[in-house]
Amino acid sequence: MIEQPADAIFNKRLTPQTFVLGLHAPAIARQAQPGQFVMLKVRAGTTPLLRRPFSICAVQDDLILLLYRLVGEGTQIMTEIKEGQKLPLLGPLGQGFTSPQKDQPAILVAGGVGIAPLIFLAAALDPAQYRFLAGFSTAAEITPLDQLGFPGPALALATDDGSAGYSGFVTGLLEKTLGQISSQTGLTIYACGPNAMLKKVQAIAGTFQASCEVSLESYMACGLGACQGCAVKTRPNQKQPYFHVCKDGPVFPAQTIDWTAL
Repeated sequence: MIEQPADAIFNKRLTPQTFVLGLHAPAIARQAQPGQFVMLKVRAGTTPLLRRPFSICAVQDDLILLLYRLVGEGTQIMTEIKEGQKLPLLGPLGQGFTSPQKDQPAILVAGGVGIAPLIFLAAALDPAQYRFLAGFSTAAEITPLDQLGFPGPALALATDDGSAGYSGFVTGLLEKTLGQISSQTGLTIYACGPNAMLKKVQAIAGTFQASCEVSLESYMACGLGACQGCAVKTRPNQKQPYFHVCKDGPVFPAQTIDWTAL
């Protein structure tokens, strides 16, 4: 874990509500693993007081890329970050994905900006090894991966309104994709998105007897496990009654989470 001021190199709008922030943070970039996150203070001063968690979307040499969606005051401030602005940054934090072996197939399933940590994971895999499914509310919100420097294959898309790709939720596209695969032996599903989506993904994984890892999104005050504000309930067969997303995750085996409590 490293705390350092990071220089903003670029801050680009990708869709009407989605942006990518490029930060020069060489020490953090060297250590970052797919699935980990950083805690970013969106500007100097005390307003807002707390840092905010963001999954690492990509590492490009000494840069880390953060994908974010405009949803409130904090992210509105982020849209105004200028080139050369210094921002306090803490990371890399948390437990990342367990990479599959070279001969093991994988399916990556993203919902909205939950695509961020999966882009980082995909960049570490052989393109022939995985399928990448991504769901968005509408075609206008589809994240353009070429602007993130992602060299992998095209996404299989789902949109809630049917304006692009599969018409419906990405979980429906996942079921369709699994039904077309002759064998799921050794298959692992990696997913990030809203909790309702992840709950459905883990149920589908169980039906098809596939391993499943999920990256949970949670509000965090510290990112270190001290505030205990990001606790999630575990299944009764686990050694501890609660996980803390920042310290024990954000990536978890899907079967360890009590989805009825989310």
